[in-house]
Amino acid sequence: MTTIPQPSIPEILYRIGDMADRSGVGCYLVGGYVRDMMMQRPCTDIDIMVIGDPVPFAKTVRDELNGRNFVLFERFRTAQLELSDPMGTFKVELVGARKESYNSDSRKPVTLIGTLDDDLSRRDFTINSLALVLNREGRNEIIDHFHGREDLGARILRTPLDPLQTFSDDPLRMMRAARFAAQLDFTLLPEVLEAMKVMSERIKIVSIERVSHELFKIMLSPRPSKGLIILYETGLLKEILPEVAAMAGIEQVDGLGHKDTLFHTFKVIDNLAPHSDNLWLRMAALLHDIAKPATKRFSKSAGWSFHGHDAVGTRIVAKLFRQMHWPLDPLDYVQKMVRLHHRPIPLSKEEISDSAIRRLMFDAGEDLQDLMNLCRADVTSKNPRKVLRIMSNFNHVEKKIAEVGEKDQLAKWRPPLSGEDIMTTLDLSEGKMVGIIKKRMENAVIDGLIPYDRDAALDYIRQVYRELSDETSGGRKQ
Repeated sequence: MTTIPQPSIPEILYRIGDMADRSGVGCYLVGGYVRDMMMQRPCTDIDIMVIGDPVPFAKTVRDELNGRNFVLFERFRTAQLELSDPMGTFKVELVGARKESYNSDSRKPVTLIGTLDDDLSRRDFTINSLALVLNREGRNEIIDHFHGREDLGARILRTPLDPLQTFSDDPLRMMRAARFAAQLDFTLLPEVLEAMKVMSERIKIVSIERVSHELFKIMLSPRPSKGLIILYETGLLKEILPEVAAMAGIEQVDGLGHKDTLFHTFKVIDNLAPHSDNLWLRMAALLHDIAKPATKRFSKSAGWSFHGHDAVGTRIVAKLFRQMHWPLDPLDYVQKMVRLHHRPIPLSKEEISDSAIRRLMFDAGEDLQDLMNLCRADVTSKNPRKVLRIMSNFNHVEKKIAEVGEKDQLAKWRPPLSGEDIMTTLDLSEGKMVGIIKKRMENAVIDGLIPYDRDAALDYIRQVYRELSDETSGGRKQ
């Protein structure tokens, strides 16, 4: 058996092994921590498997090692806590060895007490079926019944048991396959991919929250397209996000085709990944062309067009957020990115007016840099000269943004007066009149009619209010 050098393992785990000896239980480090340790990847989530009753042992660990945030799930023979060590702070889960059986219509297993072999064989992939002995007898030995070390070396994903059984037992493992491929840059064996195609519809029995959790991890990986392509090719993408899967394909009319929107989208996400780890910007990249299938039109004179796909896309994004149970806080941000993702492009092709730049700055607000990052990522041409020209144009836009921002003090991305300022100054109650005045004031700043200055804005709203009042009194209502 292979052994791991002692300095590779936090000292606190050996203390847990000594406590296991005193308690008369077998104790093993299992799962992702062992995998990442062998790959020399950082990891702070530790899974410890106990052969015996884990509940009293978990309480002992908590008490002797000053564990924090202790949570006990006696029904599932599982405990969670945080422990500190000179190597860092770790989230530790202690669980009893178990074996499981599943009903055909549910991913909630019937859990039974099992052996070490039972527990390791039920895991998703061989690279996660490794165990390291923490007891003094055999300490640091790696138990590898399914050739996980070989698969780590070959950078492949294989299931310990027949992949059809593995994915039938827990369909979420198919999402995890795509996630590990993207996170670790591993390759799925052909039989694993084929099993995922056969079992793809079974993902529907998994809660949408669990599916989204894995999707987000794929999106945050170094090269998200690797996992996303697996989801598409196995049919999983069509099951979880049919609106995204619908972007695939090229249609030909009169010899004219359009580019494959889905694979363009995957390239956009990969282009963006080195420049931002903002999950919701990456999700905006995934969804920025979501309305192209719905807005696709062909005319003999103009060819293919997708008019209004940015506006229609914002409505589809809102629907997806609701049906996928995604948090609503980032919704406005993602919709803004989808709505504006084409706005900087025409600016990069012409002589740019200050007012056009001001309007872009005002509409994008504090998210302007994210929008520009998305626009740059959206350039996926295979013609290097074309890419160089477009990027040079974007550089010109960003230079103009800096000049206008410095000149107009628009870097704060806010109008000089708020709605409350307008109500207080003009002694108005909240209503339509305030909105009209505020919009005119904002447009006046953007179009350069008045400077970005509070006093100038106050004078302007007083003038607008007088004009509106005169119009109303003269019988011309707004």
